Parts: sequence; structure tokens; C-alpha cells
Amino acid sequence: MPMPKTVPVSVDAMLEDLRTLVETESPSRDLDALSASAKVVAAVIESRLGGQAVLVETGAGPHVHWSAGGDPKVLILGHHDTVFPLGTLERRPFTVADGRATGPGVFDMLGGLVQAIHGLAALDDRSGVEILVTADEEVGSHSSRSLIEERALACGAVLVFEGSADGGALKTGRKGCGTFEVSITGRASHAGLEPEAGVNALIEAAHQVLDIAALGRPRLGTTVTPTVASAGTLDNVVPAAATVTVDVRVESAEEKERVESAFAALTPRLEGAQLSVRGSVGRPPMPESASAPLFAVARRLLPHLEGKAVGGGSDGNFTAAIGVPTLDGLGAVGGGAHADHEYLVIDAMTERANLVAGLVRAIRGA
Repeated sequence: MPMPKTVPVSVDAMLEDLRTLVETESPSRDLDALSASAKVVAAVIESRLGGQAVLVETGAGPHVHWSAGGDPKVLILGHHDTVFPLGTLERRPFTVADGRATGPGVFDMLGGLVQAIHGLAALDDRSGVEILVTADEEVGSHSSRSLIEERALACGAVLVFEGSADGGALKTGRKGCGTFEVSITGRASHAGLEPEAGVNALIEAAHQVLDIAALGRPRLGTTVTPTVASAGTLDNVVPAAATVTVDVRVESAEEKERVESAFAALTPRLEGAQLSVRGSVGRPPMPESASAPLFAVARRLLPHLEGKAVGGGSDGNFTAAIGVPTLDGLGAVGGGAHADHEYLVIDAMTERANLVAGLVRAIRGA
């Protein structure tokens, strides 16, 4: 199954569309910006693929759905929201230089969207292909998850165009990930006159941080990392409240259940303190078995491709968890996701677009 050799993909056209998307800033939760971004994404899809892209309005912003018609076989999955606030573009404009494209969102994941669209545009027959570009992936996919799962089940195979792993590797596995917040209620008192009359929420938080950190199981791929804490009001007041935020990553459903149960079972160490816990491992793990059939196809098309399991989550976690074959990391080759040095390797764009075409042909043929 060799990679098609004559797919007419224009790098200049891809960079033109990438510039259009990057220059329409789309920070998560900014509904006006996301509305404008969704319209631009839809326009790019329609101009390259024809048909009509539908805007699915939600409280988190519009998702973009396009279908070529026919019996659904392949879901192209991505998102148009980014982590960068409005005004980032002015400080870090879209730039093409020294073989790289830079600008907010080029790697995560606007470059991948462009490559997917242009790869599909090279196909004479696009029947059976759907594209879903969501507006809230960077903030948990709460409004899009049910739609993602619905279309994944309908199509039976999912190609996720998040940026590649290091060196251009595809992402064949992902950890499940989630955030927990532990809120602690104590009792205020004067720190000098009667500290014993208070219940120090900061000291309780210190106990909880150590207990929480001990939940990690690195040998099983489980990391439990307290990341943000706050407590207190004034330097002479025993703190009456504190909060601790925790990042959790797991490789298995069993570890997901263990960690969630452990958070639910947390108890105060100080008499009079109270705890409240919220959160979960919202993105289930994506096991490598979920990607194996599609990765084998990709390797037949491009034998030099490598696959890596990574710690970060994506919407591919949801589709893999419901049993739909899912391959991730098909997007831009580059790096610096969520950072000022984010970049895309221009020379890799054509190969990635060709890979889209080859994968779609193979999946429909199967």
C-alpha cells in the first residue's frame, strides 16, 4: 500500500489558509471570537471541499460539522479554539521564515486542520468522510463530547489532527487526564492573640497536599500533581479557607477508578476542618490497542513513521474509550504547543496532507 505519488497539494495554498485561521484569534470561552473563528473555518472547508459546513451552536461556542455524504466511514476530528488570549497575534504575528510557520495556534492545532482539509481536497471521491472541528477542546470538551462520540460511532474510525509527537511521531496512546479541586474550610482567629481558637485551613491544606501527592503510582503511569494552592487573607489572621488544585494523569481505567475513589475518601486531619472535593478524570485513557489497526495502515503508507504514547489528552481519548479505532497526532509536525515558541515545519505539510488522503482511501477500502 504505497503512498499516492501524484496527489496535487499546494504548500502555498496551505500556508494561505493557515494564515487565515491564525489571524482569526480564537481563545477558548471567548464566544464572540469563537463565533468569528467558526465561520472562517467553515468558509475554508467549503472553499476547498465544496458542500456546506454546519455551525452547531453551543454555550461554549460553535462547533463546525461538514459531511461529504454517503455512508459515514471516517471522522476527521479537530478543534479551532486556542489557549492564547486576544492580542497575542499583535505580539506574535503569523510569520513564515527559515522553513517554519509561527504564530498562535499554528501547531495546536490549526496547521493540522489545514493539512487535513487539503489532503481531502486531493481526493476525487470524498464520500463517507466527515469533519468535526470543536470550540472547547482546550477547556475540557464539555459541550462537544456527546457530538464527538455520536459521530465517531456513526463513522467507525477517527483520525485526530492534533500536532505530532516529537520528531513527527503519531500519537498511538494517551493518558487519561483530569483536574481535581480540594476546598478546605477552617475557622479564622487572631494569629497573635488566640491562634488556638482558629482552625488553620493552610495547615490542613499542607496535610492534604502530602496525602494527595502520595496517590501517584509512577510505575503504573499514574501522576498526581498538586499544581495551584491558595489560602489566607492577612498575615495576622489564621486562614479560614484554602484550595488546592491537582492535575491527574492515568494509563488505565483501573487507575482512574482508584484515584477518583481516593479523592472522594479524603478526610480532614485537623479537628474542626471540613473538606469539599470536586473533579474527575474527565478524559479516559486512550490505550494503544485503540490505535493499532489505523497505525498499521499509516505505517504501510509511510514505513518511517513512529508511534508514541504521550501524557496529554485530546478528544481522541473519548472516541477510543467507546471502542472506535482512533489515531492521533496526524497534524502539524513541529512543537511548542501552548508556548510562545510554537512552530510548524513547512516541509512536512505535503507529506502529512498526502497521508490523510492515503488513510481515507485505505479505511474506505476496508
